[in-house]
Amino acid sequence: MSPAAAPVGIRFEHHAADGTVLGIGVPAPRLSWYVPAAGDDFRQCAYQVEIVRAGRPVELTTVDGDAQVLVPWPGAPLAPRESARVRIRVCGPGEVWSGWSGHAVVEAGPDDWAARFISPATLGGQGAPAPVLTGTVVLPRDIVRARLYATAHGVYLAELNGARVGDHELAPGWSSYQHRLRYQAYDVTSLVRPGENRLDVLLGNGWWRGRLGFQGRRGLYGDRLALLAQLEVTTADGAVHRLVTDDSWTAAESGVLADDLYDGQRTDLRPRAAATGPVEVIDADLGLLVAPDGPPVRVTGTVPAVRVWTSPAGRTLADFGQNLVGRIRLRVRGLSAGDEVVLRHAEVLEDGELGVRPLRTAEATDAYLVAGPQEVVLEPALTLHGFRYAEVTGVPGLRAEDLHAVVIGSDLRRTGWFSSSHELLNRFHENVVWGMRGNFVDVPTDCPQRDERLGWTGDIQVFSPTAAFLYDSAGLLTGWLKDLAAEQQKDGSVPFVIPDVLRRPGPATAAWGDAATIVPWVLYRRTGDLGLLERQLPSMRAWVDRVAELAGPDRIWAGGFQFGDWLDPAAPPESPFQARADPDVIATAHLARSAEIVARAAELLGDAAGARRYDLLAAQVRAAFAREYVTTSGRVLGDAATTYALALQWSLLPSEAQRRRAGRRLADLVRVAGFRIGTGFVGTPLMTDALTDAGEPELAYRLLLQTGCPSWLYPVTMGATTVWERWDSMLPDGSVNPGEMTSFNHYALGAVADWLHRRVAGLAPAAPGYRRLLVRPVPNCRLTFAQARHLTPYGEAAVSWQRADGRLTLRVTVPVGARAEVHVPGADPVEVRHGAHEWTVADPCSTQPVLSTEPTIREVMDDEAAWDQVVAAAGAAGFGDEADLAGRLAAYLDTPATGLADAATAGGFAPGTAELRARLENLPFL
Repeated sequence: MSPAAAPVGIRFEHHAADGTVLGIGVPAPRLSWYVPAAGDDFRQCAYQVEIVRAGRPVELTTVDGDAQVLVPWPGAPLAPRESARVRIRVCGPGEVWSGWSGHAVVEAGPDDWAARFISPATLGGQGAPAPVLTGTVVLPRDIVRARLYATAHGVYLAELNGARVGDHELAPGWSSYQHRLRYQAYDVTSLVRPGENRLDVLLGNGWWRGRLGFQGRRGLYGDRLALLAQLEVTTADGAVHRLVTDDSWTAAESGVLADDLYDGQRTDLRPRAAATGPVEVIDADLGLLVAPDGPPVRVTGTVPAVRVWTSPAGRTLADFGQNLVGRIRLRVRGLSAGDEVVLRHAEVLEDGELGVRPLRTAEATDAYLVAGPQEVVLEPALTLHGFRYAEVTGVPGLRAEDLHAVVIGSDLRRTGWFSSSHELLNRFHENVVWGMRGNFVDVPTDCPQRDERLGWTGDIQVFSPTAAFLYDSAGLLTGWLKDLAAEQQKDGSVPFVIPDVLRRPGPATAAWGDAATIVPWVLYRRTGDLGLLERQLPSMRAWVDRVAELAGPDRIWAGGFQFGDWLDPAAPPESPFQARADPDVIATAHLARSAEIVARAAELLGDAAGARRYDLLAAQVRAAFAREYVTTSGRVLGDAATTYALALQWSLLPSEAQRRRAGRRLADLVRVAGFRIGTGFVGTPLMTDALTDAGEPELAYRLLLQTGCPSWLYPVTMGATTVWERWDSMLPDGSVNPGEMTSFNHYALGAVADWLHRRVAGLAPAAPGYRRLLVRPVPNCRLTFAQARHLTPYGEAAVSWQRADGRLTLRVTVPVGARAEVHVPGADPVEVRHGAHEWTVADPCSTQPVLSTEPTIREVMDDEAAWDQVVAAAGAAGFGDEADLAGRLAAYLDTPATGLADAATAGGFAPGTAELRARLENLPFL
């Protein structure tokens, strides 16, 4: 019996693998690992955990079983500040042990603070230069360890003895400060020295005191910046020497004259005598301090400028080739002291100039007063922007090589990839990835550029499955969900945004508030974290109980404010609420969905009574939905694509006949829309699944690969490098949508990427944490291959299929510790264990349906080649584009195709009938 490879990827809770986790806030962190390779006969029967810590005997614990994800900490809890080295090995059949993993290190954070929050007494007020707070300490020799624990009201950047501390950006990040304020822990052993040590900390406004939200408010959490810092240095004799923030520190003005996340940073680089002043201790609740649950914000890459040119108005513009989030690093030389360099940022160009209207009131401008002709690199530290383009003034002879975009975001580990034979689709998926990178900056935001950038609950609710596949976002979202629970109102209502900066009472709103139930459920399904469900269950129940109260005894949630199917493409630019889907139908459907989720969560957590209660509620709501909104033949009130998709995917139609009829009607709505998307934020994530499950995968692909507006690929044809907020954020003529709310970096409509992973490539979880995989690809003749891979909690899983020479080859990789249910096209499902597997079968796409001799209009529309000819003929005869023609045919789908001309011309009354008839008569199938 051959042993398995040594485990790798040791994780503590949801923190980074195989590294050092400093300042963890859990004294008994759960452990995870995976086995990268093992023989075919391997099955983990037991594991051993070795824990080594100073001053204690080595702890070696053996646990029987095959668990390897989020297993309980087997040793004594970590004491505050205590560090432990952990390694793991696993045992297979025959008591054959693997080798030991490498060591991973975890260190607990402090439980007490000698430091107090300090704030400049006379400097650093609103509108004043950013302050630098300074403290000093004299240290002896024989230093063996040094840690800095810090946080701020505002954002901070620390230097110790002139060297930057850590690589965090905009620390301490953004949380619901009035409930939870995160601190950071840094290993600064290499930065301290015997003798005097100086700690300088620059404070910026950040989310605490800067402009926040589209209501133009400042200082939402407070009007004073403050710092809490505790430097602890241990010497060889065991003594601990501390420098803590207290009234002995001093304050000085920095060269940062102004800083704001929306408006940018203005910096004076010229030497000058800085104003100084004292600090004072301020009253602040240290009980709010918590350790982070996820990774910090960091620089995650750089992108060079690809072009510099002069605009029609004579301005110097630069293009970085990618819409991103961060700041610009600019190298300048040869300027005079006092010269000003200004950089304005924007996502798009309009009429050849920087397109700043979508920013609304956000200035997105950085400025520098330079010190002289010496070469210097300019880069702000207290702001960030969403941009692809920049306008640069004050730099004669600017060269592209002098400019780099510095990409900033939460330092999430990439875990998911997708590619196919369709280049536009690949670019779209890359746009989804970049959209997530730009909008996961400590909080999952809606957009990263305008005067908003808020944690809208509806956006992450629909996007969470895609987010959980692409990046290890469990830690970040765990913290965000804690904020959601903390911000939840006493009646269970969930704010529109988390952290709640809008602070509007009573906002119980479907799809947005349902983030309280759906996001924890998605994370549980993708990570296997039952503890997260346990923590969030009171919040989940409170939300469902509130909505059930609003629905009343008839179980119909009707009336009141709703966002509805936000940004339905049919809604006018100035009124994104005006969707085709009835908001009451959407609301009641979400109550059924969330009640079902809470029932399943209660069942998993051993609450049988709770499970019965919410199962009953879900059943009552489903019955009420069918009674109130569904005809006996399967029509859903409003006859909108979104409501059909909800009803089909969330089991809201009682009979099989109703489901078949609803599926056919959904398919027809796609046809008469000219195979263009007709849904907003709520319906879009469900459309391709609903069509596929209704037996219409061809229509799902037609919808997916459409390039006309509105569609997922239309922005790609317009040069988009991120997903847009609106289907038509940019109009076909290159002008920006006239609506006040227009972003070019929003991830919500990119939620379809989850379907690409699960159904196009065929890689889906069949059990929590991917313990079992469901491999069920849906190949299509429009693609010759598709592939996806994902770093599951058990290791890398991968699926790919390729069509060639009349054969389809399916390849599947299952990680050790997992199993897969594989649906090979045209064959019975099979169950496989870990390892690489391959099947070759007849290509299910090799034989295409042949148009019948007497087709209906629907059949012609479903034959893409025939339909393209009809569209071309109609366009030549002046009958508009594909969508216009399809709309004309809405009432005639069952009509013989020979009547197509009459159908398209309203019985022959429309001008141009004769020309259209003549053109159609030349088509062989008519």
